[in-house]
Amino acid sequence: MPDPIVIKIGGALVDQPEVLDTFWAAVAELQQTHPVVIVHGGGPQITDVAHRLGHEPTIVQGRRVTTDLDLDLVQWMLRGQINVQLVAQATTHGLSAVGLSGADGGVLRVTKRPPWTIDGEQIDFGWVGDVERVNTNALTHLLAAGFLPVVAPLGLDDAGQLYNVNADTVAHALAEALGAEQLLLVTETGGLKRYADEPASHLHECDAATFEEGTATGWIYGGMRVKLHVAFEALRSGIGEVFICAPDDVLARAYATRVV
Repeated sequence: MPDPIVIKIGGALVDQPEVLDTFWAAVAELQQTHPVVIVHGGGPQITDVAHRLGHEPTIVQGRRVTTDLDLDLVQWMLRGQINVQLVAQATTHGLSAVGLSGADGGVLRVTKRPPWTIDGEQIDFGWVGDVERVNTNALTHLLAAGFLPVVAPLGLDDAGQLYNVNADTVAHALAEALGAEQLLLVTETGGLKRYADEPASHLHECDAATFEEGTATGWIYGGMRVKLHVAFEALRSGIGEVFICAPDDVLARAYATRVV
């Protein structure tokens, strides 16, 4: 079996089926030569439901603090609504999609994240898990049978406690464990731009020096900062290529950013 391609798609894309039409067609084409695994987020939907319940989530540097209520919302939205929506979309495009979470088949074993010190303040992220190990058995069986796993970013600790896990981090962990050839981080806005509203400021490549300069001066922040941090970790762990791209640029990558 050829080395897989792992694709992470952001939650903002889930409610845009017309945008994802091109994406699913690209996934079908990739599947002709490589097994493919999809990992999805769901931040906007989780925040929307939280607001409807009168709850204001706390997000620090693109990472969600997960209280008891937030963990309930994560389960409802990620393993529930969003995962099944993506499976339905993929199926209508002729893909044999199977929805699961990192808890299914013991795929993701995690430990509770210890407090981080950020800007001099100690942050307890609550029910957020850090990946300890990956069990690829369920995924490799699905891939060998021609299925498209669609993975929600939840994990379990040794006591069976569920945790919210950053979806970009999950995509990297699965890519590393599966020996993936490529990791594609698909975002609504596509590749990295120095100025968000100026397409001409798009960067075809991003190296460590650019990342450090961008975070220091503030034009790389939030979710993009997390993505690039994960991308560099993925390269260090041996994954051959990492791209940040738009859903309609998965194949051509004409306006993608390659992380080097």
